[in-house]
Amino acid sequence: MLDRREFLGYAGFATAAFAMARTGGELAAPSTVYLGTFGGDLRTGEVGDDGTLTVTGTVAGVPDASFLAFHDRFLYTTNEGQGRVTALDRTTNTVLNTASSGGAGPTHLSVHPDGYLLTANYSSGSVAVHRRDDDGTIGERTDLVQHVGTDRDPHAHQVLPDPTGRWVLAVDLGADSVYVYGLTDGVLTQHQQLRLPTGAGPRHLAFHPSEPLVYVLGELRPEITVATWADGTLTPGQVIPTAQGGNFPAEIAVSSDGRFVYASNRGDNTIAAFAVTGDQLTALGATPTGGDWPRHFTLSQDEQRIYVSNQNSGTVTWLPRDPATGTLGPMEGSATVPSVGIVAWA
Repeated sequence: MLDRREFLGYAGFATAAFAMARTGGELAAPSTVYLGTFGGDLRTGEVGDDGTLTVTGTVAGVPDASFLAFHDRFLYTTNEGQGRVTALDRTTNTVLNTASSGGAGPTHLSVHPDGYLLTANYSSGSVAVHRRDDDGTIGERTDLVQHVGTDRDPHAHQVLPDPTGRWVLAVDLGADSVYVYGLTDGVLTQHQQLRLPTGAGPRHLAFHPSEPLVYVLGELRPEITVATWADGTLTPGQVIPTAQGGNFPAEIAVSSDGRFVYASNRGDNTIAAFAVTGDQLTALGATPTGGDWPRHFTLSQDEQRIYVSNQNSGTVTWLPRDPATGTLGPMEGSATVPSVGIVAWA
């Protein structure tokens, strides 16, 4: 179990992480968003007081930005089709440099507080660590860990630090596993491999903002596994479906107050909502996104809306959210963004 010091550190770091995720520090207007796309360059947008998203421009030279991560004034993106990762200065939207991801199909990346960039390579099933230099550029690769599948080829789909920064977690869809690593001097050392049932196909996970709980979203099996988190070890508990069969969930998020969990369903094209009670989830229902194939979604900074990246319909739609009940309303509006993969606040 977490001791008091570690838990308070966890809670404080999580609160700060939510604040940074919502505000991006004090470097950009609250309405600024970035839109990653497949087959095209990164785009910028603004969200008005009424929630309307307007696409405002393009950042040339940043193709296939399937995932985005922010740190101070810097933005890091995957370039999934090119097997590369890119660093930008978001005060000017200029490219600082680009580097090989160390594998094929980089689909997720995150910034570690110790000064490293972590990348999950989906096609090759590997996790890369790059040094992140003081000027924001991507430095040398310090490690590359290759996952090994049992029944299928490995497909690393997400990698991120835990809220304390002590551990690194990598979700592998092909290996049906969540790996937990320590990170020392840029080198990963495996601490745990949580093996989920064969065919679960875990895709992404999300931490509760104040409790030692992790929500692991399955893609091949539409369900959420609720796991406790202590001393770098995941212990699985409740498993709850996000939808019926024929769905392929993509993204999971937790409200900043920790009361609600959301997951997107590709197939039914819905966002499923859940209420949190202790280490249990209760389904609140699913709301249509108004588009096709919701790959990613994000809560607005005030958490009054959810913005959904509908990849196949090439639209970003937004749904109203009641912070008191956690429920979502019908689509309020839509913006055209061809092959959109992600929308994120700066």
